[in-house]
Amino acid sequence: MPLGHALLALAVVAVWGTNFAIIRIALDEMPPLTLATLRFVFALLPAALILPRPAVPWRDLAAYGVLIGAGQFGLLFVAMRGHISPGLASLVVQTQVFFTIGLAMLATRGTAHPERPRAFQLVALVLAAAGLLTIALNLDTRAITHPTTPLGVLMVLAAAFCWAAGNLVSRRAGRVNMLAYVVWASLFSVPPLLGLALLLEGPERMLHGITHAGWPTWAAVLWQSVGNTLFGYAAWGWLLLRHPAPTVVPWALLVPVFGLVTSALWLGEPLPGWKIGATALVVGGLALNLWWPALRGWLRR
Repeated sequence: MPLGHALLALAVVAVWGTNFAIIRIALDEMPPLTLATLRFVFALLPAALILPRPAVPWRDLAAYGVLIGAGQFGLLFVAMRGHISPGLASLVVQTQVFFTIGLAMLATRGTAHPERPRAFQLVALVLAAAGLLTIALNLDTRAITHPTTPLGVLMVLAAAFCWAAGNLVSRRAGRVNMLAYVVWASLFSVPPLLGLALLLEGPERMLHGITHAGWPTWAAVLWQSVGNTLFGYAAWGWLLLRHPAPTVVPWALLVPVFGLVTSALWLGEPLPGWKIGATALVVGGLALNLWWPALRGWLRR
């Protein structure tokens, strides 16, 4: 990968990783479901007026929009409002990789070409599970600034499951413009998020959050919609068109690293030894799942 392309990949994962700290900053002024609704409103408009709708069924766009909008980000934002620290949220949500593998196996069971677990994937899952167990054994529900509760971990795991389910839906689309796919799917993310915000947060609280939000909160909304969605998916898709997936995808392993480091530097989230160890186990499991086939082929030469 040329240096310019590598720097672009680094910029994408930096945007995706730092977003967790930025979400937490915005949640100080805006209710979580209201914030999630605005994220997808600005991801949808005005991009949907420029990008043509991808040639996929409406039902797939609807399923992806609901799973990623209300499922992944709705749960993630609520969890990060006092139930889990931004750094740990960026780590735990990466378990979507293993949920994706498991759901793919269930979806193809009984077909002509079922997906079965391979030995290295089971080892990778054990490593990641050990990392999650480390987090579970060190929960701090009494911390004033960065508490992590069992509910918070479970909600982020549920968000990761919704992300994995969304991955299976998007995989049916084949080779389409993923930026356009995400933009048009946002059309179906907004209604359930808005409905939940009205039901659980109420119009008065929503309006207060919107009207009293300062520029850092609005910058955070734009960072998520323009940075994470429009720039992130466009640049990632551009790289995948020019390089093999095994060259591009490993950069995503840096997302929780950026998440933990920026949360520590910007928000003062502590990084004790157990948290670093849990990160090493989860990221190690992800890396093994990603790199083992290529590594085994290299060793057999």
